[in-house]
Amino acid sequence: MNSPLLVVNQVSKSFGASRALNGVSFALDRGEIHALIGENGAGKSTLMKILSGAIRPDQGTILLNGQPYAPRSPKDAKALGVAMIYQELALAPHLSVEANIMLGQEKTRFGLLNRREHRQVVLRALQTLDHPEINPMAAVGALSVGAQQLVEVARALVSNDRLIIFDEPTSSLTDLDAQRLFEVIRRLSASGISIVYISHFLEEARSLAHRYTVLRDGETIGSGLMRDVEVKDLIRQMVGRDLNEVYPRVPHEPGETILELSSLRVQHRFPIHADLSLRRGEILGIAGLVGSGRTELLRAIFGLEPIVSGRLIVKSLPIKGGSPASRIRRGLGFLSENRKEEGLALARSIEDNITYSCLRRYSCSGWLNLNRRRRDVNALLQGVNIKCEGPAQRVANLSGGNQQKVALARLLHQEADIILLDEPTRGIDIGSKAEIYRLIGELAARGAAVLMVSSYLPELFGVCDRLAVLSRGTLSAPRAIQEWDPDLVLTAATA
Repeated sequence: MNSPLLVVNQVSKSFGASRALNGVSFALDRGEIHALIGENGAGKSTLMKILSGAIRPDQGTILLNGQPYAPRSPKDAKALGVAMIYQELALAPHLSVEANIMLGQEKTRFGLLNRREHRQVVLRALQTLDHPEINPMAAVGALSVGAQQLVEVARALVSNDRLIIFDEPTSSLTDLDAQRLFEVIRRLSASGISIVYISHFLEEARSLAHRYTVLRDGETIGSGLMRDVEVKDLIRQMVGRDLNEVYPRVPHEPGETILELSSLRVQHRFPIHADLSLRRGEILGIAGLVGSGRTELLRAIFGLEPIVSGRLIVKSLPIKGGSPASRIRRGLGFLSENRKEEGLALARSIEDNITYSCLRRYSCSGWLNLNRRRRDVNALLQGVNIKCEGPAQRVANLSGGNQQKVALARLLHQEADIILLDEPTRGIDIGSKAEIYRLIGELAARGAAVLMVSSYLPELFGVCDRLAVLSRGTLSAPRAIQEWDPDLVLTAATA
């Protein structure tokens, strides 16, 4: 019987008084796809940083191919055949596909780059992935996110890596690109390359992985064959309790119409046309393919994109032009799909992020009442269940789920009653998702109107009261969620 390629035994790591890993163990066979599962903050990222050479463990041992493995840097790990493909891709967008793939492993002849050999090596790698249509001379920045991810994989192939770690690889991919990536991963596995696969999409992990390991609070909770476990069992191991409802329903009743779009036209790569009415106490979802204009529609409603023509009516009053600040004063709140670059000020504190949009509430003669602000923020932290050291903690140091709760707490602080949510649970774990779904339901129960864009159909079916589909710039008429099924949505999205 062949020995495992990788053996992690009782690995621990602390950062000051915080213990990120506590005796974690798992093994990875040759050619195996192994799903590493856990909530944000479970220790997955710390373990992967150790395997990729970014940090070193305090205790424990790691064997790679039967030999002690203790890389001092990612360069060391790469030299030993271990590659890490991060959620945020590490590519030079201004360089060509070929230059990115060969970066750091250039071939030379007589002191000059051997471009002919480069081209042959790159073409072989792309053909191995069964994606010869990717032009080696194209600028990486001009490629789709899915194609960029394949460039990262090709770079690992050129390096002859034996172990590739994928960190949330499908979080920004279309369904089609995700399926193409799965085919590539299965092909890599069949060729003998071992894969560690990290994902919050449990159904995706179950369909792809041979085995799994669950981490919780820095410890190994369970592992086994993926075919022998159900999603509900994985959830129980991840969160330490049964989630009776992944989509908790908070009772809410639709009331008066509060937002209307009438022949609204928004400029996109193709014009977006939308007619829509949204009521208090209602959660209305918008489905559609990535790039269909869903985000642009929400941004236009919030004043971040220009409205070309048509009418936007808020609380029976038409809005013409105006900035996001004026929309906030009218009761609109927006949660961006890109919380790191646009939705939050990561370097600032929790209380700054929650209150920035309504600081005037604490202003008196040019001074801020910081005590009152701290009391309000503390109340929101408890109500939204944000796990943190306190209001002064930097948002950058929170898990993804808690960062998203900070963004939602800001909308509560604004007392927004028209809530625009763009991919509200992207990149966060199943336990945090359930809490955010509960918060969305509570907003509707308080009388807020929620307009929600999501690429994840189970989420839309689990949370929304009505659903509309955006396809080729045209928004369908909303229908009760019971009148849809996934096949109908996909048919409408591709029509």
